[in-house]
Amino acid sequence: MKKINILFALFCILTFSSCEDFLDKKPTNSGDAATAIQTAADAQVMLNGIMSKMTSSSYLGRNMFLYADTKGGDLTIKSQGRGLDGLYTFNHAANSGSYSGFWTTGYNIILQLNNLLANIERMEQTETVEDFDDAKGQTLTLRAMVYFDLVRLYGKPYNYNKDAWGVPDITEVLDASAQELRATVAQNYTTILKDLKDAEDIINDDPKTSKGFINYYGNKALQARVYLSMDDFDNALDAAEAVIDGPYTLYKPEKWVDSWASQFGSESIFEIAMLDNEGDLGTASLGGYYSRQEDYGNVLGYFMASDYFMARLGEDPTDVRWGIMTYDETSDTRMGCCYKYLGSVNKDGDGKASASAVNIKVIRLSEMYLIAAEAALRKPNPDKTAAKNYLNEIRKRAPGLAAATESTITLDMILDEKSKELYGEGHRFFDMIRCNKQIEFNDEFPGIEPPGRPKIIDRTFDKAVLPIFESEINANPKIKEQQNPGY
Repeated sequence: MKKINILFALFCILTFSSCEDFLDKKPTNSGDAATAIQTAADAQVMLNGIMSKMTSSSYLGRNMFLYADTKGGDLTIKSQGRGLDGLYTFNHAANSGSYSGFWTTGYNIILQLNNLLANIERMEQTETVEDFDDAKGQTLTLRAMVYFDLVRLYGKPYNYNKDAWGVPDITEVLDASAQELRATVAQNYTTILKDLKDAEDIINDDPKTSKGFINYYGNKALQARVYLSMDDFDNALDAAEAVIDGPYTLYKPEKWVDSWASQFGSESIFEIAMLDNEGDLGTASLGGYYSRQEDYGNVLGYFMASDYFMARLGEDPTDVRWGIMTYDETSDTRMGCCYKYLGSVNKDGDGKASASAVNIKVIRLSEMYLIAAEAALRKPNPDKTAAKNYLNEIRKRAPGLAAATESTITLDMILDEKSKELYGEGHRFFDMIRCNKQIEFNDEFPGIEPPGRPKIIDRTFDKAVLPIFESEINANPKIKEQQNPGY
C-alpha cells in the first residue's frame, strides 16, 4: 500500500462545498502525509473525500448493490451482452470479468482510512487541544464496513468456512513495496469487530449533526450485520435493538414510497450524499441500470425483477412497495422495474437537478427490524414473540397479508420480507448463502443458459466468491497460491 501525498484536503474543499459546517476552518495543507492533519476540521475534510470515493460505481454507487440482488435471484436480465450481465451469469475469471474494481476501490479507501487514522493517532500523542474522537470513530467504522464487504465478496461465509481465505488484513500504512497475503475469514472478522468496538464509544451519536456520515447508530447497525453473519444471534439482537431504540422511526406505510424522493428521512441511518454536479453517475447509476430500457438515457445493462421476486411481492397487490415499481421492457403490464434510485416512477429524484443523483441509503431502520426478527427467532433461547413483533412492524407495508404469529413465523418468512423491503439495496445474495439456501435464477428471458452457472446454486458453488484478479497476482505472485477454488 502506498502512503498518500495529501494535497487531497484541498481537493476536498473544492469538491465538497456542501459540508459547510466542517469547512469553516481552513484546513492545514501540507504535501507530506505525515503532517497533513493538524485539526479535527482537517480530518473531516479527509473524510469528505473518502465518502466520495465510496460512491464509486465499483462500490456503493452501483456495483455492490447490483452484485447482491442479481446473484441472489431477485433480478434477472432479458438478454446477455449488455453491460454488467456478467454479475447475473457469474461469468468470472481471473483474467476477465473479475470485477476487480471491488478490490482496487476497497483497498484504495482502506489506504486513505489507514493514513487518516495514523495522522489522528500522531496528533493524539501531541499536546493538541483538538478533539479527534468522532473522526477516529468514523474512520474505524468505515474501515470495518469496507472490510466486511470485501470479505463477503472474496471469502466464504463465516458460518460455512471461517478458516477459508478472506482478504489481506491491512490496518496500518505500509511501504509501497509491501506484498500482503490473504488472512482467513475468521481473522478478518476479528479485525472488523475490533474496529467497530473501538469506535463505538467515541463516535458522534447525534443524527442531526452526522447527516451524510456514519455515526454511533450506523456503527451499531454494522455490528448487527456482522454478528448476524457469524450466527451470533444474541449479539446481533442486542445491536439491532440499540438502533431500534434510538432516535430513528419507521416510515408509516403511506409515506414509504415518498421517502425515496427525500433526503435523510427518519429511517435513514447511514445515507451518503450525492451531488448532481459531483459524482452523479447519470446513466451509469443504479437508477439507470434498474430503469426501463430507453427510459433513462442510453444504459448498457437493464436489470428487472425476477418472476420469483414478482411472485413474492405479488402476495399482496396492495403492498405499498409496488409504488416504486413500474413496467419493464418485456411488456407494458409486467411491473419489473425499480425506480428507488430515480426518486419515483416519475423520475423526480430527491430534490436535485439530476434524477440519478439520489443519495445512497446504505443502512435503513427497517433492516434493523428484520435483523432483530431473525436474531430473536434463531438465538439459542428463541423469543418468537419478539420475532413476530419486529417482523410485523415491516409487514404493515403489505396490509393484505395476515400478521405473523408465534406459530406461523419462520426464517423463510423473514427472508422473504427482507427481500421485498430491501429489494435493490444489496442484501439478497448474502442472506441466502449465509442461511444456506438454494438460489434459483430466472433464466427464461428469453432462454438464457449461462455456460458457467447452473439454474440453481448454493454456497458450495465455486463462483459464489470472486477470483483474485490477474493483475493483482502479477504484482503479488505469492497470492496466487491463495486463489479461490474454481479459478
